Amino acid sequence: MKKILRIVIAIFILILAMFTSGLLIFRTQFFPVEKNELGLDIIGETRIEIPYGTSVAQTAKILKENNLIKSEKAFYYSARFPIILKIFFPKREIKNFSLKSGIYKISPAMDVIEIQEVLSSAQTEFIIVSIPEGYTIKKIANLLEQNEICTSIDFINICSNNTLPQEYEIPSETIEGYLFPDTYYFTKGMGAKTVAEMMVDNFFEKIKTVENLSDKTPEDLYEIVKLASIVEREYRVAEEAPLIASVFKNRLTHSIGLYSCATVEYILTEIQDKPHPNVIKIEDTRIDNPYNTYLYAGLPPGPISNPGLIALDAATNTPKTSYYFFQVADAEAGKHVFNTTFEEHKINHNLYTKN
Repeated sequence: MKKILRIVIAIFILILAMFTSGLLIFRTQFFPVEKNELGLDIIGETRIEIPYGTSVAQTAKILKENNLIKSEKAFYYSARFPIILKIFFPKREIKNFSLKSGIYKISPAMDVIEIQEVLSSAQTEFIIVSIPEGYTIKKIANLLEQNEICTSIDFINICSNNTLPQEYEIPSETIEGYLFPDTYYFTKGMGAKTVAEMMVDNFFEKIKTVENLSDKTPEDLYEIVKLASIVEREYRVAEEAPLIASVFKNRLTHSIGLYSCATVEYILTEIQDKPHPNVIKIEDTRIDNPYNTYLYAGLPPGPISNPGLIALDAATNTPKTSYYFFQVADAEAGKHVFNTTFEEHKINHNLYTKN
């Protein structure tokens, strides 16, 4: 009987030793790699891209392929179940893993805990993109694709369906006019919807700085955005933006066509997909399209650009003037002369567009 008991105890000790040994070996899977598969030291940092929507399992695969972790499974399960790390490293502070997309620099000297902290930090390497005032959805889409943020077609599609306008109470089928021109910090492949939401959120945040604007109803705000989008494409000197807005408002009050070259340019470049014209020709002003303010009085059906704060302020807090016309006085400097009567206006009248 004693012999059997000794055998059982020996087997138990052996199993316990094997289990303990296995745990110790498994624990090493969380240690820094430091050496590649050939046993050579790995130095420096590796630039890792975690695209928007990447899963934890896919992230583990990316890290393993770059010799930054020892085991995909160890990384995956410890990320999903932090209790594993708490058991193996009771003296370390273990935070819940929350993967953030972006571009990171990871060192092979980091252990799994440190790598997970970096990937949860959102302190990523950003791609800086500046969106100029007056850009349209299509122009912004091309800029985003050039910087590998998202594809042009994805951005155009997400901006041109009813989902986002409904979410933001925009009375339109697109979010043209609400993509605020600014400098943004994007990450590669972060997704068209995320980019669009960032820009629209920024719009509603920035208009809080414009007096009398942020408290407007969605419908009233939309009318202001439409006017501002035209002002944006017409002015080049900031102090003239309010005067240009006053000309348009005076015309709107008396149901006179806006006669804006910018709306014709929008038809040519955005609707007809033609190159940006240097000069608007007379035949261009006769194109039968509701955006043509030479043929149709009132504001166009929608914004023709995404305006900045100067144009938005000009369209909101417009000074009262007697002007009904403006024309380019200095094409190179972008300065205009403003007139009250048509007789004054038709002297040396030329048609230009803002590049």
